[in-house]
Amino acid sequence: MNMQKLQIALACIGVLCTTLVSQAADEKAPESYQVKFETTAGDFTVDVTRAWAPKGADRFYTAVKAGFYDDTRFFRVIPGFVVQFGINGDPMVQKKWRDATIADDPVKESNKRGTLTFATSGPNSRTTQLFINYQDNGRLDNLGFAPFGKVSEGMKIVDKINAEYREEPSQGFIQSQGNAYLKTNYPNLDYIKKAKIVEKKKE
Repeated sequence: MNMQKLQIALACIGVLCTTLVSQAADEKAPESYQVKFETTAGDFTVDVTRAWAPKGADRFYTAVKAGFYDDTRFFRVIPGFVVQFGINGDPMVQKKWRDATIADDPVKESNKRGTLTFATSGPNSRTTQLFINYQDNGRLDNLGFAPFGKVSEGMKIVDKINAEYREEPSQGFIQSQGNAYLKTNYPNLDYIKKAKIVEKKKE
């Protein structure tokens, strides 16, 4: 897979995602926080470090607090590469968020196994779509993909997210039809039941 195809593969649908920011500014996130994902495959936790990518960390914090990722499917799962998610199952909710792009963050951390990163469709185009790296994907660093967190518990759960459909689901149809499209055509997709901010465990 060449770099051009790789970037396209990790992109949101450009026509739908690359638009002007229309929402209010994201809430400033704590310097570090944890998000627990309760999924149909099991639970896992992500540790976010705001210094890695402040704008990305703020967007993720705001979206999680709003319940955006609840009941969203892991719609693109490529073993040995990434698992991608972040299109809301309700088209009306998705429409409110898909225009709210955020500016790029400099890449300070590498896309190593377990890191959480926003997908893009070009410069300053991040919205809500995310991916978790299944392996060390350092080649993504030079393409501007800036990790802001890392799976700290449950990476084995992430590894077993259902990959039978790989890249088959259409992002355009998910945007326009939501979970109804996915339930009908890809009924075995794993999904996030709830994503919530939790207190970090004391060491």
